[in-house]
Amino acid sequence: MIYSYLCDFMKRFALKIAYIGSNFYGFQRQPNHRTVEGEIIDALTDLKLITNATNSKFSIAGRTDKGVHSLGNVIAFNSGKEPILNQINDFLSDEVQLIAKTSVHFGFKPRYAIMRHYRYFLENFYDDELDISLMRRLAKLFEGVHDFANFTKRNQRVSIRKIDKININQIDGDNGTYQIYIDVFGESFLWNMVRKMMAVFCNVGKGKLNIEDVTDYFNPSFKANIKALPSRNLILVDVHYKNIIFQYDDYAMERFQRVLKRKMFEYEKNYSSTKNILFSLPD
Repeated sequence: MIYSYLCDFMKRFALKIAYIGSNFYGFQRQPNHRTVEGEIIDALTDLKLITNATNSKFSIAGRTDKGVHSLGNVIAFNSGKEPILNQINDFLSDEVQLIAKTSVHFGFKPRYAIMRHYRYFLENFYDDELDISLMRRLAKLFEGVHDFANFTKRNQRVSIRKIDKININQIDGDNGTYQIYIDVFGESFLWNMVRKMMAVFCNVGKGKLNIEDVTDYFNPSFKANIKALPSRNLILVDVHYKNIIFQYDDYAMERFQRVLKRKMFEYEKNYSSTKNILFSLPD
């Protein structure tokens, strides 16, 4: 009876978050560290959309690592007030912006997605050395169900995961330059799994590792020492759910685009200044 009474006033909402992870200590709340989740909960509390994370049944789709970015991570919470995205965004730093929302049923848990899409951009210094055709052959090997114990912490209780699809693409630039990016699709991923996969893709692309040898990495009895590639090039592009459609806010999207363009401009200025100082050093 009490639950039914509360449901007349409360609703459950799911929101999509875009964030630049460079200056955060990951997504998940941690004491004495700046995190994406911590800033969002503070904003929701300040606006009295929630009283606290526990009472509102606050939950998330994924705990991205320190430095990882996102265009589609998802949170959900119960509230008696309709969340207004851009009002919440005013309480957030420019590096974190809510870009879409929808109403969901009270039992909705964001971690139970049907598909996650990660994208990894390879550093420019790799590009001239990588054999994309070999990497595309390797992608077929990774697709399907495998034991990824070698691609995460050894103390994971369940390390079997399914990769639905891997696409390897390149962006052509000026003067014959290009950049490679890899899209990985699957229902769920282990800690560091994508970045360790990318390290293996680079080693195969550079001819340091044979494709045939990678099959051993799916054997949990085989101990592979894989060093994860940097988190700064990893983006959680999107998280998908069955029968749930998010409504994107045009202004919020435009606002986040402006933030990205401003950061690109600042980076280019800093790069140019550093390059000029280096050029001016005495011989």
